[in-house]
Amino acid sequence: MFIQTEATPNPATLKFLPGRTVLEEGSVDYRDAEEAANSPLAQRLFEVPGVAGVFFGYDFVTITRDEQDAASLDWQHMKPAILGAIMEHFTSGAPVLVDETIQQGEGEEFFDEADSQIVSTIKELLDTRVRPAVAQDGGDIVFRGFKEGTVYLHMRGACSGCPSSTATLKYGIQNLLRHFIPEVSEVEAV
Repeated sequence: MFIQTEATPNPATLKFLPGRTVLEEGSVDYRDAEEAANSPLAQRLFEVPGVAGVFFGYDFVTITRDEQDAASLDWQHMKPAILGAIMEHFTSGAPVLVDETIQQGEGEEFFDEADSQIVSTIKELLDTRVRPAVAQDGGDIVFRGFKEGTVYLHMRGACSGCPSSTATLKYGIQNLLRHFIPEVSEVEAV
């Protein structure tokens, strides 16, 4: 099994491509080992010293390292253990998620029913134009809500805590949504 790695715009995260499907649909973001109880792979990855976050996308795993230990645990030292954990997991045949109905981060959406057509257009633009590009960088963006012209989005994976995520939100996503939907005035991360 050959696993590729890719840098992300977030220096605290690294994207691992195992060359196979990780999750059939959706994405899952774990911020600690306790949250990862339903994922044998995530539990295995949290055993690697310095791992502070695990994110699963369609065909990739994004690992976030603990920035407090960045000096002593750089990627050069962490990568072999992470690669080993991913390889062991996939060769064992164990599932990525024990209970696949538990997809984190979807949460409760909020918007006025009168805005349902606007929300539908926002979601379509996010799904077709934004999420594929963000997945290339090892992350995901999930719609949370729309209220009084403001779109609320949840940044996950490599996007969470990324230094360039504010610019992505304000200059990329906000401008795209404003261009197609005049009712959108701004975009905020939640």
